[in-house]
Amino acid sequence: MPTDRLQRDDFAIPAVELAPALLGTRLIRILDDGTRLSGRIVETEAYVGVKARASHAFNARRTPRNQAMYASPGIAYVYFTYGMHWCFNVVCAAFDVPEAVLVRAIQPEEGLDAMRTRRGGARDLDLCRGPARLCQALAIDRALNATDLTNSEHLWIESG
Repeated sequence: MPTDRLQRDDFAIPAVELAPALLGTRLIRILDDGTRLSGRIVETEAYVGVKARASHAFNARRTPRNQAMYASPGIAYVYFTYGMHWCFNVVCAAFDVPEAVLVRAIQPEEGLDAMRTRRGGARDLDLCRGPARLCQALAIDRALNATDLTNSEHLWIESG
């Protein structure tokens, strides 16, 4: 199956531009057993780095937790929140500029049975609605932090 994987230049734009540009693209996750999970991105949220109080990089804060935010565009920033949930972000803008887009929800397309199992039998409407549910359904966790979405065999984004 041919893919139109997004490349570094596609991510090298400000978060406020990338967030709407990601709508309608397809998030792909390949599990270790080869199971393919995917869905259309339907909700995003921009984090503009040092200026946004809600950003982990507010006031140029740089810690081991948020180091991936300072990486090249197209890198995954995955973090743990509230002591129980993972969140998946796409780093954008430019190297050393901590901007990212939180992928808040996808409309599942492939691997629904696996997603249902991972989500404990949740109804399809709720499989990937919300950033924590999305990460649980797609098995996205700390192991995927700093993954290069432009060349990973396990996680990437394709054009719509």
